[in-house]
Amino acid sequence: MRPRVSIISMSAVLFSTSAIAMTGADDACIDHLRSVGGPDGQSGTIESSDFSQAGTLVMLRDAGGTLWRCIAYSDGAIGDFAAVEAMDDGGGAMAGAGGTTQTQRVAFDAGTTGAELTGTLAPGASQQYVLGAANEQYLYVRVAPRNGTLDYVIRNPDGSELLGLMNAGQEYRGQLWQSGDHVVEVINRSDAMVDYNVIFGIE
Repeated sequence: MRPRVSIISMSAVLFSTSAIAMTGADDACIDHLRSVGGPDGQSGTIESSDFSQAGTLVMLRDAGGTLWRCIAYSDGAIGDFAAVEAMDDGGGAMAGAGGTTQTQRVAFDAGTTGAELTGTLAPGASQQYVLGAANEQYLYVRVAPRNGTLDYVIRNPDGSELLGLMNAGQEYRGQLWQSGDHVVEVINRSDAMVDYNVIFGIE
């Protein structure tokens, strides 16, 4: 395990002077935190970085105090990314961490293969939708904000990402490769309340 390293800024020069050599996996996790972490995710510290053949486990703590778990690879690919110790700094800056995260199981009416739900997300908040589905079924997701902008991610039952962070302007349709509970997390990274509809289909 490597010791903690401060993140000065997550742009061209990422870290303060240190004898620790940064890896492609570290850089990938930092870039991903920048993209999903809101203002708090633009600075922070690397708590640890442990390499294995299965991927590098990087623990990042952002400026708001939230601890993030990231599994990444030397080529820059992200295998998993999630907040494991969320802190609410009152600023609503963290998507799915600085704000609140609610979870709802999605149930389809008898004889149907889809459902449409409505919701409202505060700045920095997220909503997780849990859908049971089987390997080789097809999943359809469409997030439609009625005002403002939203993003979403889709996670497999084992916690890995089926779909990385995606703008709500793009719908998803694809074949699943695991059986169990899939999670669609809708995220408000803006600084305004957003009302939305979300449509799910499984065939």
